[in-house]
Amino acid sequence: MAQYLMSVLNGGAGLATAEEMAAIDVFNEKLQADGHWVFAGGLASPGSATVVDGRAGEPVFTDGPYVESKEHVIGFWIVEAPHLDVALRLAAQGSKSCNRRVELRPFLD
Repeated sequence: MAQYLMSVLNGGAGLATAEEMAAIDVFNEKLQADGHWVFAGGLASPGSATVVDGRAGEPVFTDGPYVESKEHVIGFWIVEAPHLDVALRLAAQGSKSCNRRVELRPFLD
């Protein structure tokens, strides 16, 4: 089975409400029960990020997000699915559960 990253995009909606968290918990349980679950997690705000550039000489550490944007990744799921159609269905269910847009990307083989 292929693995996919489902990134949860937050456009300023803030943290999940209690209702959204309950729906996310139900979705997570379904992913696990159906054998699609690999891993999931929520992320701290973009302001907590540090960009590290170690490409040349001493590494450079910069506070703040990599990109200034109205949207940022607030959480993610890594799922397994036999093909893209199943992964798209899971992403649609995840989007509905968290009440946010979700970007779906396959991992490289």
